[in-house]
Amino acid sequence: MLLRSESSVTDMARDSDYGAFMEKFLLQPSSSADRLPLNALTFAVKDIFDVDGYVTGFGNPDWLRTHSAATSTAPSVLAVLSQGATCVGKTVMDEMAYSINGENIHYGTPRNPCVPDRVPGGSSSGSAVAVGAKLVDFALGSDTGGSVRVPASYCGILGFRPSHDAISTVGVIPMAQSFDTVGWFARDPVILNRVGRALLHLPDVGPVSPTQIIIAEDCFQLSTIPTDRITQPLVKSVEKLFGGHLVKHAVLGDYVKDKVPSLKPFTSKGNADQDYNIPSLAALSSAMRLLQRHEFKINHGEWVSTVKPDLGPGIAERVREALMTTDDNMDICHSVKTELRTALTALLGDFGVLAVPTVPGPPPKLLTESTSLETFRARAFSLLSIAGVSGFCQVSIPLGLYDNLPVAISLLAKHGSDGFLLNLVETLYDTLKEEVVIAERELLNSVSSKYFILNGLTSEARTFADSTSSLR
Repeated sequence: MLLRSESSVTDMARDSDYGAFMEKFLLQPSSSADRLPLNALTFAVKDIFDVDGYVTGFGNPDWLRTHSAATSTAPSVLAVLSQGATCVGKTVMDEMAYSINGENIHYGTPRNPCVPDRVPGGSSSGSAVAVGAKLVDFALGSDTGGSVRVPASYCGILGFRPSHDAISTVGVIPMAQSFDTVGWFARDPVILNRVGRALLHLPDVGPVSPTQIIIAEDCFQLSTIPTDRITQPLVKSVEKLFGGHLVKHAVLGDYVKDKVPSLKPFTSKGNADQDYNIPSLAALSSAMRLLQRHEFKINHGEWVSTVKPDLGPGIAERVREALMTTDDNMDICHSVKTELRTALTALLGDFGVLAVPTVPGPPPKLLTESTSLETFRARAFSLLSIAGVSGFCQVSIPLGLYDNLPVAISLLAKHGSDGFLLNLVETLYDTLKEEVVIAERELLNSVSSKYFILNGLTSEARTFADSTSSLR
């Protein structure tokens, strides 16, 4: 049964809800939902999903103004409703899904519940904030270039990007179909798993132990957070639960360079000279973003050219660049996708897992000048393009705080292994949380020791200075 709201969320209401919602309504399951797996759980949906009777706003007022109300509800929304969940509204998103920051000049920026002076991440900003602020139990988002994984990391919650094409994107406004996925957020790994099984139509089967956990060492070098602080909780958890023999190390950039020959045209001198990046992954990111721009142009170029929408800073430039894209190198982009999936499948096998940082550091401060984020964005898309281009499933897992800012790690599994990865997160999560507490305590003790040593040296120096002055 659908109970319609009379209007969109007011400014006052939006502020009280962390600015997460565009509009609120109730979309309820049938009365026989008592025994369903998502019974009594509430959720919100990004304003990119069709809901019957509502205009899908796509993050922009001009889009909202020039489109009619949806006449059906997206199958992904219906899937979780059919399992007993209640939808409470639509959430704010970045304009046309073309940013990973989460800032929207038209509707306001949803407030990061973890660190209010930092961006929430995008483009599924409102969905992540609604979950992080405990306004809902879970939320749906979309992830093309990182739009679930990034805000999950920034808001300190779980975020899942499924295998490409594993969940129907019908009724979801396309951004770039070669990479578009329906993703979701949760605070609890059990709920993350249940929602995933509803969306993926998976049977409820027991967990399978991983055969290997590969730490991509070069990827962790891209992060501004100490490698041990991110990897140690995972490694210790795997040792406790499965045995240390499963943990392996690899230089992913070298492997990709050797196994994905079609990347060569994208390995520019500029990429090779970036001492802050991994050349083969920078090339992977270039291929992904080229194909993304091309498909965005096909999907929305005519509307942009006709309507000339008011777009915010950063978004306007990216859209303009997309509209200038030609058909050149599109076949090579698709070859890169095929080769990378084959290469990573061979590397991981059926039940192997690849560990990388979700993003290269903590969330940037609000209203940071875009030029100062160029290095961060370049590194971020190098990491995000691994799952984006291969089509592998990926989960971002929160690992507490470092310098009072959220930390996350990502686990990837081969295409089609979504159920395995969801079960693994559920198995690992409690032990991971324990290891995070230990890692944070060790870091605090280390800082305290350095403080006392420094103070001791200072006091010794002061005593020495006093004694020498008395001899003068």
